[in-house]
Amino acid sequence: MSLRHALLGLLSEHPASGYDLLKLFETSLANVWPATQSQIYTELTKLADAGLITVTAEGPRGRKEYALTDDGMTELRHWLTETRPQRTVRSDILLRVFFLGVLPPEQARAYLAELVELSDRVHDDLRHLVDSIDWDEGDLSVYGRIVLEYGLRFNAMRREWAEWAAGLIK
Repeated sequence: MSLRHALLGLLSEHPASGYDLLKLFETSLANVWPATQSQIYTELTKLADAGLITVTAEGPRGRKEYALTDDGMTELRHWLTETRPQRTVRSDILLRVFFLGVLPPEQARAYLAELVELSDRVHDDLRHLVDSIDWDEGDLSVYGRIVLEYGLRFNAMRREWAEWAAGLIK
């Protein structure tokens, strides 16, 4: 996935400003594709230059509202249906686990205990997010809720796995 497609997807439901999109990232996509303010604004400029989005309104202090063009919707649909998701997953967390054998066992177990704590924190953050959103019947709500559920289940699984792994270290 790219930031480009994430922005096109968010704009598929309704026009939004860069600030609105940043807030949507923070409350919906941060679990799967985090982005900074500068990354979002840079990509919005590129998307507009490519004709995939258009500025539909301009307000005070340079505020712009963007909307998806027909070409943008075509690009989004093409990406969803005709490109394969990248299967390459890089995990700094798992790479470190692979080499925990170079540490004393108590340090290796401590690292895994930190993963338990991380999983609990992220799970709690996502649970708070689920409870704080005013869900509706729109596509972003329905599918956003599905993605959040993935995050909740993933963190529960990672917690259980880290506890299991710590139990194997003698």
